[in-house]
Amino acid sequence: MNLSWSQIFRLGLVQMALGAIVVLTTSTLNRLMMVEFSLPALLPGALVGLHYGIQLSRPRWGFRSDVGGNRTRWIIGGMITLALGGVGATYAVTLFALHYWLALSASILSYGMIGIGVGASGTSLLALLATATAANRRAAAATITWLMMIFGIALTAGVAGQFLDPYSPERLMAVVSTIAILAIVLTVLAIWNIERSVSPRSSEPEIPFQKALREVWAESKTRNFTIFVFLSMNAYFMQELILEPYAGLVFGFTPGQSTSLSGAQNGGVFLGMLTVGIMATGFKIGSLRRWVMSGCYGSGAVLLLICLSGLMSTALNFTYLVVALGFFNGMFAVSAISAMMALASSSEGRGQREGTRMGLWGAAQAIAAGFGGLTGAVLVDITRSFFADAPAFGAVFIFEAALFFAAALMAMRVIEHKGQPMPSTLVAGE
Repeated sequence: MNLSWSQIFRLGLVQMALGAIVVLTTSTLNRLMMVEFSLPALLPGALVGLHYGIQLSRPRWGFRSDVGGNRTRWIIGGMITLALGGVGATYAVTLFALHYWLALSASILSYGMIGIGVGASGTSLLALLATATAANRRAAAATITWLMMIFGIALTAGVAGQFLDPYSPERLMAVVSTIAILAIVLTVLAIWNIERSVSPRSSEPEIPFQKALREVWAESKTRNFTIFVFLSMNAYFMQELILEPYAGLVFGFTPGQSTSLSGAQNGGVFLGMLTVGIMATGFKIGSLRRWVMSGCYGSGAVLLLICLSGLMSTALNFTYLVVALGFFNGMFAVSAISAMMALASSSEGRGQREGTRMGLWGAAQAIAAGFGGLTGAVLVDITRSFFADAPAFGAVFIFEAALFFAAALMAMRVIEHKGQPMPSTLVAGE
């Protein structure tokens, strides 16, 4: 039995709860460390990097949900761990003014728990979606769950911001604790009895994790798709740390104006995801492979235009280009996630390994998120030592565009097209 639309929406509530806690730890706490406590930017950056690094454990969490026969407990357990990590990280921030090393130790522990919670809950949730969503609903399911996550991030940021003023450590703890408790309650109510009703599973005999991972990695489709995820997500995240500085240095944007670009880009992401969900599911237009390739080609083309707009006088509006970049990024992201869900449940390897596959791809995405952003920043520093700002940033955008084009070509080889089998080998992958 497949997930109904109401059950897909309920799973989206879990994703929304995940986003609500994560946004507090990756934005609000970062700002407090840097502004209120005058800590170096490296510290919150390293802590966020730690939470990404811990997510390399995603394959193991996916494997545990595969062999345990009960993904629900990992989703709920992961959310509780995430919530405790969020509250712990908040308390640690309030300690920095009093006991620096105690606060740092508590922050490291708490951000580690955040990484574990996101990995355990998020991977198991995606595995459940992959195994229980009908093929013709996967694009819509991915769209619904990710849009709800974005909504959760936006709602939490707005509501929490209202209650945090005037700031005090006690008020901060109260706000974060309330959101954490609500996230746990929402997760339990949303996930309750869904798995039992749509995907009854019998647990498998216990086998070593390393053996299961080797089995999954031996599948050519899984291995090739992992490489695709890493390549495409590097391209996706490479502009994350350099787009706003580019706006300020090349176009003279004020801090407020450059910050508003993030909202404009996220608006484009929202529209891109919504477009794929409506067109691919509602009107049955285009295959997932075509949508992934269109998102990659479109992102690459807009990056070239962003580069061109900084090098010469054009009629192109920079903000509109950023919205367009977000649109094609969103188109690529949600269709790639849909393709991931399809491949996880239809790979040529052993059954009941959906969680392990989703964990492997989640780990590749986490690595790419950190590596891509860092690579973009380092390349800009290098090119600016040789060129003026516009051509220096432009060179990095061109390189990022090339990665998107390469990802589009790779998608042609690793993503199914209207039910046709994918080639089992790549030119350079086997």
